[in-house]
Amino acid sequence: MIKNGHHAVSEPSREACANPGAAACSPEKRKRVVRVWCDGCYDMVHYGHSNQLRQAKAMGDYLIVGVHSDEEIAKHKGPPVFTQPERYKMVRAIKWVDEIVEGAPYVTTLETLEKYNCDFCVHGDDITLTVDGKDTYEEVKRMDRYRECKRTQGVSTTDLVGRMLLMTKAHHSNIDSSEYQQHTDNFGKGPKGHSPWTGVSQFLQTSQKIIQFASGKEPQTADTIIYVAGAFDLFHIGHVDFLETVYKQADRPYVIVGLHFDQEVNRYKGKNYPIMNVHERTLSVLACRYVSEVVIGAPYTVGKDLLDHFKVDLVCHGKTEVFPDKDGSDPYAVPKKRGIFHTVDSGNGLTTDDIVQRIIENRLQYEARNQKKEAKEMAVIEAMKKKARTVEPYGLQ
Repeated sequence: MIKNGHHAVSEPSREACANPGAAACSPEKRKRVVRVWCDGCYDMVHYGHSNQLRQAKAMGDYLIVGVHSDEEIAKHKGPPVFTQPERYKMVRAIKWVDEIVEGAPYVTTLETLEKYNCDFCVHGDDITLTVDGKDTYEEVKRMDRYRECKRTQGVSTTDLVGRMLLMTKAHHSNIDSSEYQQHTDNFGKGPKGHSPWTGVSQFLQTSQKIIQFASGKEPQTADTIIYVAGAFDLFHIGHVDFLETVYKQADRPYVIVGLHFDQEVNRYKGKNYPIMNVHERTLSVLACRYVSEVVIGAPYTVGKDLLDHFKVDLVCHGKTEVFPDKDGSDPYAVPKKRGIFHTVDSGNGLTTDDIVQRIIENRLQYEARNQKKEAKEMAVIEAMKKKARTVEPYGLQ
């Protein structure tokens, strides 16, 4: 059992829904636990993946997520960016996930649902295709064991890859720039059109989305309030290992993550960083089970006002370099003086720079992979349009 923002994450008991007055329990849920299945590659996990899993969990009580192996992904889509152990750990860290199945089959069948005692599977309103262009959910759809959730607009792995290859800050300020479009076109357009699923769009943050991702739990008297700060850009396994290590610093941790504004991140990291804007980074961090709260646009220097306001007991930083503030001062001078600063070693040295390098080194492979995916999606869209045109005249009679 893993605590997440002081929620206990475990399979709910039938007794928990036995109380007829329980607001969260529908008549169906009072009878038994509803087990939900999701599956996917979960490569370069972003807040779109997390939002899908959040919606899926809301449809039942216990969420099982199947993660495909490297071999299966390479066969049907092309080489993944992250290794399967990295992808397994990333999905485990998402707070709505109760259990994962490693090496899940690429095609979702009734046999899989029965094996894990799941009532139905959930997927976004896009299309997932096998290497030969077949819908991977065809069987469970036919047997009415399939449910659909809304795909998160404004983010895709395709988009993020395009941003990484763009070595300017155009994606921060002008999404319509020709330079940005040149890079994203290579990754989000096939030879015959533009798929609504693979293509690139702009993310628009809303207060409702933040509320949906936030735990809403205030720290309790016995909690140890731990503060960490940084960019947490392209939220990845290095961040997860760091936050898990921070979480283990206390028996009752309440972890607050301070996220720096885009301009601040660019000041100390340079190049085209951050890849994700502060709104996107907020959702990515909030989806992590080791995080209780996020400060959006936190000051770079961890000063007296911030420490006193949040009643911080411990300030942690990883083994990465600490850049000085604009005036050359140490941003952690105050917590060090108070004796509450602690450097933690997660044992994982992966950085956002390392991920960008993976993309750059294998650029042609990822370009070919995404264009192939786009072409398959466009073929399906055209087939659906053709079918609709054939059926429509008879439907009007």
